[in-house]
Amino acid sequence: MDWVNKMNDAISYIEDHITEDISYSEVARVACCSTYHFQRMFSYITNVPLSEYIRRRRLTLAAFELQNSSIKVIDLALKYNYDSPEAFTRAFHTLHGLTPTEARKAGTKLKAYPRISFQLTIKGVTELNYRIETLSGFSIVGIRERIRTQDAFHTVPQIWAGATEQGLLTKLWEMRMNDHALQGILGVCADGDFGENEEFDYIMAVVSDQTPPKEMTSLNFPPTMWAVFDMDGPPERLQEIWKRLYTEWVPTSAYELAHLPAIECYLPREEHRNELWVPIAKKGNR
Repeated sequence: MDWVNKMNDAISYIEDHITEDISYSEVARVACCSTYHFQRMFSYITNVPLSEYIRRRRLTLAAFELQNSSIKVIDLALKYNYDSPEAFTRAFHTLHGLTPTEARKAGTKLKAYPRISFQLTIKGVTELNYRIETLSGFSIVGIRERIRTQDAFHTVPQIWAGATEQGLLTKLWEMRMNDHALQGILGVCADGDFGENEEFDYIMAVVSDQTPPKEMTSLNFPPTMWAVFDMDGPPERLQEIWKRLYTEWVPTSAYELAHLPAIECYLPREEHRNELWVPIAKKGNR
């Protein structure tokens, strides 16, 4: 129930600051996880991005005020953190299908998105294969790209396709450490603030002790405990693991997510499987 309470505390923070410029890092702090993990966790659990949930809640509350007060549209726009009445009107129309002025009319149909509340639902009918690994510090070397969180599902495959065409994957493979636990080409969502600005750095890399070439970058990982999840089949199936990690494993395990990047490990095609490495800590130890 501790996980459920933390998530509900995060929602309470959002609701209490709904008319302010909400800090994603502060929301994540309340939930006791990184900003990046909180945004992904929220999206997987609710099927809506965190930014969209906040937008819907603001416009829901704005609609209530339009129908139950004489507040001016310009004042309402400023109250709910819009830069101008025009921006507010566009957003309002996109959600409700009419303008704020039209919403004042009696009998007008509007959309309402209630506050989210998290509850623990016991699942686990399908097995989830994982193991716990504790690794000493290591470094990865690879190609870094800055991408928007909301565009990740489209942008990341394009990065991989481009790297394949340019022969960068072959170059990375030749740089990897053969005796490390993390084998294969790695996809790492790495960022110092873990997506505070709804962006993050994506690194396509390998574990290596070599100095990165001019066009590449490196990232160091400290000694860390990892939960390693196996997934048979094509790389796309790793998204199933991400969802089950957030909705089934984290809420019921004895661990919490550590403030480090997770790693998607894409193994050689002939192995017909891939791995998700998630940095963790025992609950109460951070």
